[in-house]
Amino acid sequence: MRVFVTGATGFIGLPVVKELIAAGHEVLGMARSDEGAKSLAAIGADVLRGSLEDLDSLRQGATASEAVIHLAFIHDWSNFVESCEVDRRAIEALGSVLAGSDRPLVVTGGLAGLAGPGQVAIEDDVIPSDFPFPRVSEQTALSLKGVRASVMRLPQVHDPVKQGLITPAIEVYREKGVCAYVGDGLNRWPAAYVLDVARLYRLAIEKAEPNAKYHAVAEEGVSMRDIAEAIGRRLKLPVKSIAPEEAQAFFGWLGMFAAFDMPTSSAQTRKQLGWEPTGPGLIADLEQLHVSDS
Repeated sequence: MRVFVTGATGFIGLPVVKELIAAGHEVLGMARSDEGAKSLAAIGADVLRGSLEDLDSLRQGATASEAVIHLAFIHDWSNFVESCEVDRRAIEALGSVLAGSDRPLVVTGGLAGLAGPGQVAIEDDVIPSDFPFPRVSEQTALSLKGVRASVMRLPQVHDPVKQGLITPAIEVYREKGVCAYVGDGLNRWPAAYVLDVARLYRLAIEKAEPNAKYHAVAEEGVSMRDIAEAIGRRLKLPVKSIAPEEAQAFFGWLGMFAAFDMPTSSAQTRKQLGWEPTGPGLIADLEQLHVSDS
């Protein structure tokens, strides 16, 4: 199968491309730069120069492929609302090419807003229509008419170099000289090792169930206190609790997430796709955190 991958040169995208090629698929990867194009060509992928803002390049990639994995997102938190709008338009452009065909589209989403306090999110949960979050990747994909679309909901995807939203939190900890968590720190973030996530994307595009929602979750929930303490040990920084009203001032834009409790099950995903994560846990990777630039 020939798979078009947006975000193909990214932290998750490059392992996805390698996973697809190793399984015998052909990959057309989108690259914004010469450096990105070279990295894709070096691992055996075909390259399409383009970007999320260039809707013609997206339509070209989808037209030339039998399946699409949409991983790209502009991580500009200073202009997050516009980044979300660019993402929405990109998904609609991909859908316009795939509509009326049997070619699958797997779109990347998140886990925030799925479950209420004290609940564990499951794949059947739906993001409430009034959830105050501008990224609507999942909602856009599943509303496409005549498109065989599914959604991959990501937790904190990690290795010893990157750990999702924890990576910018580490930058805050280094700047402030202290590793903070909110309240008792028992709120939980789900997590998964990056190579396990890459394998799940491959399984999802091969299975390609329409309107499916998959949870790329290896660990149901790791407490923020455990996360802060692991980082504190590695960076040799003190660890402390802060009050909820202090979160915004301490974390900046991350303050909206710092107290989120998001325990998440992947039981249905594992059963449907035969996925069994085998990589290290989040705390194990934080214990090996790269600190050379600290």
